[in-house]
Amino acid sequence: MTICVTVWNENRHEKTNPEVRKIYPNGIHGAIADFLKDAGMDVNTATLDEPEHGLTDEILNKTDVLVWWGHIAHREVSDGIVDKVYHRVLDGMGLIVLHSGHFSKIFRRLMGTTCNLRWREIGEKERLWVIEPSHPIAEGIGNYIELPNTEMYGERFDIPAPETLVFVSWFAGGEVCRSGCCYTRGKGKIFYFRPGHETFPIFYNKEIQRVITNAAHWAAPVEGPLPRFGHIPKPLEDVS
Repeated sequence: MTICVTVWNENRHEKTNPEVRKIYPNGIHGAIADFLKDAGMDVNTATLDEPEHGLTDEILNKTDVLVWWGHIAHREVSDGIVDKVYHRVLDGMGLIVLHSGHFSKIFRRLMGTTCNLRWREIGEKERLWVIEPSHPIAEGIGNYIELPNTEMYGERFDIPAPETLVFVSWFAGGEVCRSGCCYTRGKGKIFYFRPGHETFPIFYNKEIQRVITNAAHWAAPVEGPLPRFGHIPKPLEDVS
C-alpha cells in the first residue's frame, strides 16, 4: 500500500531570508516532498499561512504520516489544529518532527514536557552515531552520519526518555544530544529527528533523506485490534 505523507512547514524563513530561499527555492517542505515522492510515496505539502494551516479534515484524514518543520512561528499555530493533529496521532497517524519542531505545540503536547534544550549556531561539525543499528529507521546507514556544518543542540534536552533511541549526536564543540527518538502515543508512532537547520542544505544529504524515508515507513499505521474502553458489563469468562 502506498504511504500518504503530508509535509508541513511554517514556510516563513523562505519568505523573509534570502539565504534560506537560495538553499530551498521551493521551501523546506518542497525539498522533503521531492525525495519522499522519489521513494514512491504519495506526498502533499501544507504551510502555516494556508487556510487551516493546510491541515483540513480531508487532508488529515487521508494522511498516514505527517512530517513537521517549524521554528519562528510556533505560537501562530492554531490550538484547534494542534488538537486535531493530536487526536489523529492517537488514532494511528505517524508523526515525524524535525529539528526546531521540538518546540512546536504538537510535540510539546505529545511529550508533556517543555522540550527545551541548549543550542549554538556557529556551523560546527556533527556526527550522528547510530545507537540501534537493527532499527528500521537506521537501515542503510553506516556507523554514523557526518554533517560538516550544523546548528548545535545539546543536553539537557527536556523530553521523556525515548522508547527507542536510534541516534545520538556529538558536536565539534563537545556537546551531545539525543537526536533520533521514537515514541508511541495511543496507536500513533512518533519520531523526533534533530538535523535540519534552515541555513544549511541538510535535507539534500542522501543519508538524512534515507533516515526520514525510513522513518515514514516505520511510522505508517498498521492494522491492529481496536482498543475497547469504558464499562464492560459482561465478563469474558464465567465468574459465577
